[in-house]
Order: sequence, then structure tokens, then C-alpha cells
Amino acid sequence: MNYFIFRNNTIEIFFPKGYSFSGYDDISYIPSDVDGYLWFYQIPIKYDLSNLVSEIKSYIQKLSFVLERIDKNKPFIALTIDDLYSVVFSDDDFRLASVISDYNNFLFDAEQKYPNLKVIDIRDFYRQYRESELIDWKFYFISQMGLSPRLLKPFQTWFKQKLNEIDLKRKKCIVLDLDNTLWGGVLGEDGIDGIKIGGDYPGKAFLYFQEALLNLSKYGVILTVCSKNNEQDVFDVWEKNPFIVLRKEHFAAYRINWNDKATNIRELAEELNIGLDSFVFIDDNPTERELVKQSFPMIAVPDFPEQPYELPVFFKSVVDSYFKVYSITKEDRNKTKQYKANALRVQAEKSFTDFNKFLESLDIKIIISAADEFNIPRIAQMTQKTNQFNLTTKRYTDVDINEKLANGCKVYCISVSDKFGDNGITGCIIFNGNEIDSLLLSCRILGKGIERAFIKTILNSMKEQGIKEVKAQYIPTAKNVQVKDFYEKCGFTCISETAEGIKNYVINLDNADLKVESYYNTIKLWNKK
Repeated sequence: MNYFIFRNNTIEIFFPKGYSFSGYDDISYIPSDVDGYLWFYQIPIKYDLSNLVSEIKSYIQKLSFVLERIDKNKPFIALTIDDLYSVVFSDDDFRLASVISDYNNFLFDAEQKYPNLKVIDIRDFYRQYRESELIDWKFYFISQMGLSPRLLKPFQTWFKQKLNEIDLKRKKCIVLDLDNTLWGGVLGEDGIDGIKIGGDYPGKAFLYFQEALLNLSKYGVILTVCSKNNEQDVFDVWEKNPFIVLRKEHFAAYRINWNDKATNIRELAEELNIGLDSFVFIDDNPTERELVKQSFPMIAVPDFPEQPYELPVFFKSVVDSYFKVYSITKEDRNKTKQYKANALRVQAEKSFTDFNKFLESLDIKIIISAADEFNIPRIAQMTQKTNQFNLTTKRYTDVDINEKLANGCKVYCISVSDKFGDNGITGCIIFNGNEIDSLLLSCRILGKGIERAFIKTILNSMKEQGIKEVKAQYIPTAKNVQVKDFYEKCGFTCISETAEGIKNYVINLDNADLKVESYYNTIKLWNKK
């Protein structure tokens, strides 16, 4: 994206080509022909503390002025401030600390008022370095560069990661070994009571690691197990060892056997119906890690620490590298429950010989809702993460979705539940006039005809509004081959196809078969937008 950056120091070298910059502490010019805005002010070097405090207070006023005047449908990223260098002449003078706190709190409060504003805490980057590493005084005096140019590459890596977090891009699943990974020792040799978990070191380190992983799962990361062990022995540990934090119910799936781990991980991916590129594999054994690296280069395989006391640092690194996002949705928090419920559905299906009878037994409820302030973050998240059932694979932020609504587009999402549980918001469709801009569904609700019921219900509604035809497009990617013929199956006619495989469609609503099977209990809520 092409950002315009408001700044008060020299920072050009830290950002990609194509970004443009204000003058130093200049808010007189606010361009409109950019994709978004960035506010990156740093605390100036001043020894007159009263003067310095007044200047920082003025930044709040200037930022307020800019926020009121920029396009509210364009993203605005603001970085907090932190004290890199100051000289306070008495220990009881808290004016600088107070105004820094006021400034940052203003940003956090403003985020609630302006939906397009995202705040990035610069202290997350600064705390990785000593004060002497953050400022290069030579470059400060020569070019008013408030951050050392030696930190160019680390800053760019960090900032790119922060943009990915805002775009809600992250891995989905951790595959965990057990012996010497979730506890110390080998279960088959040490027994249920002999493994190291809880109590003194090293058991306390493994206990902390399990507690950390449990809390990570509450933020939408799926936990699975892949371990060379006797299954019943592990079940006994989960049930009987009083210090175990992660138990059977906390894992969406597991493979506990003596098969090679590459095969087991492939099976886990098939059971959960997620791509291998969504996995992070954690195992203390370097041979097992290398096997997975060689078998599946798309899987992230971090080096496991050699000593248990390094686990807290390791865990933070894993979160920062693979799982941190800017915000968490309700659907994220229910991930493990949803995937476990899906496994029950698969088991139930095996007891039916008539698939339609199976669908009738599920008591499927589909709620179709217009986009609103509550579901837009989830809709944006799905456009960023959904790859397989995604007809155009266009990526949007919540700001993009709001802009589309402001420009007259129609955006709807579906929530799906059945007798086994609630999958939450798992699909969306975006219309630009009578043309489908995006259509996507989460893989975990596929295979039950819900995707056809969804689009037919939408098309029925459009027909009732007097719309005669709807256009659509399929744009192929490496991952969405399974939906290549979806529109044909729904009654659309392919009117052209390019050499690259892009297919253009149209459907005449007067002649289309838009019947939805009665066993889908569909509720429509379009009254908002």
C-alpha cells in the first residue's frame, strides 16, 4: 500500500519505496491520493522539560486535527511514543513520564472513536535494544534521524509483521510433541508420576509452557498432538496426573502412535480440513523437526530450546512470529470447540447410508446477516485467511469493507450451527451492484450443501428486489481449484474464459432453479445495511 507518513524526524529510509512524507512536524498538507496514513512522531531532544512537555501536548492537538480531516474509509496507523533519551534533573519530576502516558492513552482512546485507526506500540520494538543502540548521535546531528540507521532491517521486519497482524494474517494450528516438549522425561520410561511437570525446576518450566499454550488456544489457535507413544498411556496421563494443564479436551485432534510424524501431520491436516501452511510444528527432537521440514517446507518448524528454562522466551518468539494478530474475533475464541464438533459430525455421517437423511438429522441453522460494526472484523479476517473455498481470493481489511459499504456495495455473512455446535460466522458474499465481488466459506462447514443454500437464498432475495441477472467471476489460485466449477453447479453460465483460467459467469434469475432444501433452516437479517 502507498502510505503518507506524518513525522517530526528523518525516517524515510525505514519505509518502502512509494511511501511519501510530510515535512517535519507539518500537518498543513493532507494528500487524498494515497491508500492510507501513518503517524510516526518521536520525542524530540530538549533539555528544557517544560518546553518538551508542551511540545508533546501539541502533538495530541495536531493528531486530532488530522484524524478529523482524513478520509474515514482509509486506514490510519499511529505509533505510540517512548522516551529514547532524556535528562530529568530530579527524581520527583514525573512530568515527562506523565505526558508520554497521556499521549499514548489518547491514541488508545481515539482507536475506539475512529474505526479506521490502528495503534502500534513502538515500545514493542524499542525494548529489544539497549538505549545506546537506539540512537546514533552522529546521524541525529547530521540528518535529524531519531532512530539509528543500523536498525533499518530489524525495523522493517518488525513493521511488516505489524502490518500482517493488522491484516489478521497468521498461522492456525500448533502440532505439539509430548515427551520433553510438554513435560520433562519420557512417558514410556518414567511413567505417569515420573514425568517432570509442576513442582520444582524443570517441571515448573514445562508447567508454565502448558499454561501459556492453553491461553494461546483461547485466542483462536488450534492445539493438536503428534507423539510417538502408546495412546492409552497418554490418555492416563491426561486423566490422572494432577499437574497436567493441557488435557484431552484442549486438543482439537491428535495422533498418538508409532507412525512417522510427517504422515501423522498430513492426516491431522485432512481431519481438520486446513492447509499444511497453517501449521507450526513444535518438537524437541531435531531429527523429527528435520523430517517435517523436508517433507513439508510450508510448515513452520522453530528450533526448540535446549534447556527448559528457555521455554518462556521460546513461547514469546513463537507467538510473535506466527500467531499474533491485531484483534481477536468471537469465532477465534471458539476454534477448538468448533473443530472438535466437526469431528463429531464426521463420525455421525458414517452411521447414515442416505446423505440427505444425515443432513436432515443435523438440524442445520443458517443465519444470513448484513454487514455491521460487529461482524465486519470477522468478514475482513475471512477474506485474509480463506483460500480453498474462495472464488476470487480478494483480500480486504475492515476499513476496505466499510469503504465498500459506503460506496453502495452489499455485504452479507452467514453463521452456521447444528445439533453438534455453533460454527459462528463462516462465510460471506460481497456484491458490487449485480456482480459478485467475493464469495467465500470456511472449509469446516463445507460438504453439507450449505454453500449452495447460501448463494441460492441470496439470489432469491435479489430476484425479489427485481434484479434480473447476476454476474460472477472465478479467479484461479494454487489453492482454490476445488471451486473451479462451483458456479456451473449453481446454475450460472460461463460466458468467457481467459488463457489464465479466469472464468466469467452470468445467471438469469427468472429462469434459474433457486430452490433451497427444506432441511436448511435459514434466517435472513438484512435490515442493517
